[in-house]
Amino acid sequence: MKTIRLRIAYEGTNYAGWQTQPNQRTIQGEVERAIQKLTGQPVSLLCAGRTDSGVHALGQVASFRSDFSIPPNRWRPALQSKLPDDIVILESDEVPEDFHATFAAKSKRYRYVIYNSVVDHPFWRRFVWRISQKLDAEAMNEAAQSLVGKHDFRSFESHWPNKATSIRTIKELSVHRSGQWDLWSPEHTRSQSRSELQNQPQSDDGDFICLEIEADGFLYNMVRTIMGTLVNVGRGTWTAADIERILHAQDRTIAGGTAPASGLFMAQVYYDV
Repeated sequence: MKTIRLRIAYEGTNYAGWQTQPNQRTIQGEVERAIQKLTGQPVSLLCAGRTDSGVHALGQVASFRSDFSIPPNRWRPALQSKLPDDIVILESDEVPEDFHATFAAKSKRYRYVIYNSVVDHPFWRRFVWRISQKLDAEAMNEAAQSLVGKHDFRSFESHWPNKATSIRTIKELSVHRSGQWDLWSPEHTRSQSRSELQNQPQSDDGDFICLEIEADGFLYNMVRTIMGTLVNVGRGTWTAADIERILHAQDRTIAGGTAPASGLFMAQVYYDV
């Protein structure tokens, strides 16, 4: 038996999220079905994080065990031939037997994209949250820094409690304007360190506002709620002090709304192997 790791990109628009659900089309269901078609054997995929309905991935990671006689790197093209076009196997490799896609992850990075334009665009609707009012991305970035570090993020968790604890550590969080072509790579959209990002003036160029967030784990709707809250700073309704107040209140009802799923991407998962 070999442990195979897959790195997967997908457009989540037409799926009820990652996790298999009765009578619903899911990413996990499609990939498991493709593996069974290929091998004749049922498998259960482990994943780095269960994305919700409508959420996309640039670098989801899944793992499974199989004794099927195919070289590890050949799983990628073999599975791709049995998958729909909106699910793509980017890479396949063999990892140690005890590798677990969920528990072995050291951190995960998500990206949220806002299309900040008064004019709609037919090609971006499935991948962004369009807001026509001009947002202050620099103020959003400044306010976001109070969320960096180890905190109880109960104020940003839908349907609390979903986990044993709502304490998480955000390693990095930045908000910046961007042009359209650098948003679709799993690599960080900015190469600077957090301190450099804080000290660098924001540009007014670009209709896209990008949130990059890396943490040791995420709560249900945590990223979307953080973005929904920071947007109120961008609109001038709230200040950085309000974000800190909301964090410490541990009360979901006083935070902002949950941003639409369409703008959220699982960007990358980090492992030691």
